[in-house]
Amino acid sequence: MQIAKVRGTVVSTQKEPSLRGVKFLLVQLLDDAGEPLPVYEVAADNVGAGIDEWVLVSRGSAARQIPGSESRPVDAAVIGIIDTVSVDNRSLYNKGTQY
Repeated sequence: MQIAKVRGTVVSTQKEPSLRGVKFLLVQLLDDAGEPLPVYEVAADNVGAGIDEWVLVSRGSAARQIPGSESRPVDAAVIGIIDTVSVDNRSLYNKGTQY
């Protein structure tokens, strides 16, 4: 899993039939200090995440392990919305605080 920040949405009116109804988010991966990496990815949203929220992203074949997604051509899926992240007793992120 990777921690990422939701930066935007991706809308596609024409797509593979198994992806109909799937919401896509543009996420920016974060490093171990919570700093943005210059890496963006499109991820299927399974949890209803919003812009600027920190999320857990499952990538590769693990992204298809979600029930109902086994046959979808998805390489990344948002599987959790993060409430807090702490490292060495230092808070990196708290959902109620803007960073």
